[in-house]
Amino acid sequence: MSRDLILALDQGTTSTRTVAFRAPQLAPAATARRDLAQHFPASGWVEHDAEEIFAHSVETLREALAQAGGEAADVAAIGITNQRETTLVWDRATGRPIHRAIVWQDRRTAPACAALRSAGHEALVTQRSGLLLDPYFSATKLAWLLDNVDGARAAALAGRLAFGTIDTWLLWRLTGGRVHATDATNASRTMLYDIAKGCWDPDLLALFGIPAALLPEVRDSSGLFGQAEAGILGAEVPVMGIAGDQQAATVGQACFSPGMVKSTYGTGCFLLLHTGDAPVASRSRMLTTVALQLEGKRTFALEGAIFVAGAAVQWLRDSLGLIRDAAQAGPLAARADPHHHVILVPAFVGLGAPHWNAEARGALFGLTRATGPAELARAALESVAYQTRDLIEAMRADWSGSADTVLRVDGGMVASDWTMQFLADMLGAPVDRPVVLETTALGAAYLAGRAAGVCPDPAAFARGWALQRRFVPHMAQAERAERYAHWQEAVRCTVQAP
Repeated sequence: MSRDLILALDQGTTSTRTVAFRAPQLAPAATARRDLAQHFPASGWVEHDAEEIFAHSVETLREALAQAGGEAADVAAIGITNQRETTLVWDRATGRPIHRAIVWQDRRTAPACAALRSAGHEALVTQRSGLLLDPYFSATKLAWLLDNVDGARAAALAGRLAFGTIDTWLLWRLTGGRVHATDATNASRTMLYDIAKGCWDPDLLALFGIPAALLPEVRDSSGLFGQAEAGILGAEVPVMGIAGDQQAATVGQACFSPGMVKSTYGTGCFLLLHTGDAPVASRSRMLTTVALQLEGKRTFALEGAIFVAGAAVQWLRDSLGLIRDAAQAGPLAARADPHHHVILVPAFVGLGAPHWNAEARGALFGLTRATGPAELARAALESVAYQTRDLIEAMRADWSGSADTVLRVDGGMVASDWTMQFLADMLGAPVDRPVVLETTALGAAYLAGRAAGVCPDPAAFARGWALQRRFVPHMAQAERAERYAHWQEAVRCTVQAP
């Protein structure tokens, strides 16, 4: 019995995947995936079926283990990484959700956030949680559920309900309802957690009207959370690592030292700059978040969130029908007239950092009779690079150590050489693409394997990080400045539009 397999359950916005890794090198051995249905019950609302998420999680765990040629006795640990901020409440007795999960992209609580901001509460929220008052985070979603599901608030006050982000829900179900817990990275995304003190904040709970009885226990990101029931894989298997997807990707990219920065390009884009042992307050509307907690010690990061990255490619495919699959976007963009400056501001669900404008909507600029599919594809891919530069510029204003940092990238979009080259050109800085692109799952696997004693310490893990390709900037500074100025003007027009 080798116990050298680690199963990394990666529950994302559009799919649920399990990647089986072999320790100690953490070489990928198998992958299983299920697409996740998206529900849009009203404009700006996005929901997921929590039971579907759990069913797909079990299916992919079993399938990946079988593909790797193993059985439960070969599994050292399960690691979980998850879409963050997505909010779920369930009945403790029955285990049934009281409503679909409200997804991080959902904007239904924008009026509630605006009212709290107008009342002068954002300073308290930012000081304690490191976050801004925005419907992106969990607190107002949770308050909405309590106020809009019949009997929910009374049941919550009576201690009959449980709240969790998706990691908490999966842990609860995998352990048969025995463990109601989360890790510090996920807790730090709720707008209810004091990131400096490392605890749920009573003033924030009062502000949002959240009963403390709803909340999970907050633990380290690496350690024994509980045992997955024997019915899941055929025997009990320990769950030994949990981290939100962006923090897990930061681990997978071995960004353990202050000044290191990674950017993940999935449905959205999330850029994290490691800032060390103390939280750094942003002056540029970046987020301050927990990067990791080990042995009770938290490290921190500045984070910028872009709501639409890969989703812009999905728009090209699903709404416009310009491509059949995402891989065609780069080659199509490469055929565009480079002198035809079409700008897409992809504010389909508002603008994230550093603008934080929930009401903005997408816009196209520079259209002519010559605009065709290639120009639209190029505009969609370029928008991701422009938004990334927005984040980098904001972080440079907050933390001088980030000025010359190489950007490590991961996520589905980074497979496009064209997109990564334009990103390097627009940043004027190197962009490093690693050999292992499954960095989110890799980070979850490492946290679980570290706790299980089958993976090395962080320094040794970092030495194993391998570069697949470095993209270096070739664009002239004058062209870079001109293109970025066009983007900034387009954003200004979008934000000011009625």
